[in-house]
Amino acid sequence: MEPKRIREGYLVKKGSVFNTWKPMWVVLLEDGIEFYKKKSDSSPKGMIPLKGSTLTSPCQDFGKRMFVFKITTTKQQDHFFQAAFLEERDAWVRDIKKAIKCIEGGQKFARKSTRRSIRLPETIDLGALYLSMKDTEKGMKELTLEKDKKVFNHCFTGSGVIDWLVSNKLVRNRQEGLMVSASLLSEGYLQPAGDLSKNAADGIAENPFLDNIDAFYYFPDSGFFCEENSSDDDVILKEEFRGVIIKQGCLLKQGHRRKNWKVRKFILREDPAYLHYYDPAGGEDPLGAVHLRGCVVTSVESNPDGKKSDDEYLFEIITADEVHYYLQAATPKERTEWIKAIQVASRTGK
Repeated sequence: MEPKRIREGYLVKKGSVFNTWKPMWVVLLEDGIEFYKKKSDSSPKGMIPLKGSTLTSPCQDFGKRMFVFKITTTKQQDHFFQAAFLEERDAWVRDIKKAIKCIEGGQKFARKSTRRSIRLPETIDLGALYLSMKDTEKGMKELTLEKDKKVFNHCFTGSGVIDWLVSNKLVRNRQEGLMVSASLLSEGYLQPAGDLSKNAADGIAENPFLDNIDAFYYFPDSGFFCEENSSDDDVILKEEFRGVIIKQGCLLKQGHRRKNWKVRKFILREDPAYLHYYDPAGGEDPLGAVHLRGCVVTSVESNPDGKKSDDEYLFEIITADEVHYYLQAATPKERTEWIKAIQVASRTGK
């Protein structure tokens, strides 16, 4: 009987020989992790056994490379994976940890647990807290802040984070709020912006998180960017990044020239409505952008070369300038979700 597939999708994996990062199709099984060069490949490029393995998350061994986790096998081999965004990383980490625990206990992996645990009042679930902080109505309000001739977009102050925790009765006092905020920072749920908060996070200050109105922080997938001594042209150029992120993840994209398919990380923003795509293996700047205002997006049953494609879950974006983009999702559900999200953004964005 084949092992049960628990989770699958695109992750970026660090090579064990040449130390390059490349997108892989990764499948989590009950007893191990298989990774494929392409989703359509019949045999995996490699397999990581989970029995006796340990998982480290967040893994901060690579500086600016975010959303990384590490699996160390019983033979002390390290395998590094990078997710496209924070929630995706946490979902993989949660399932891998549970799979390892099930192996240790001789149990079958199950989504729903029948056990009930006692939660102490002082125990805080950082993942749940992060989602509460991002709530559009009751969460942290993202601001545009200025300091030292720099403009920080989609961020908030350290004091603001503590104020929010105290006012929502999630901590008893500011000192406890400081400890919780430092944990959010160390786990990657918050990121420092500006020299003051970055120096504190690097260990220069007594506490890695600062309860200070001049210390700025941001959510890692908020669309944060900083403008320094911007000209009018720079402001116009960055206008497309001001929109709120409503969806992100990896898809296959067909190139316009060579017509080859490559994995790209996509970030969908609304107001203004843009779909930016990046090299998932690294690079802060997008490879390109699709202006979605007035676009048409539909599913297609055959690829651009005219070949029938029943199981490739293709969809097409046609911009107002009549530029065609062909994308491929991993599942029918994922394709439907992307089409709906793009349709909403194209109607509401600038």
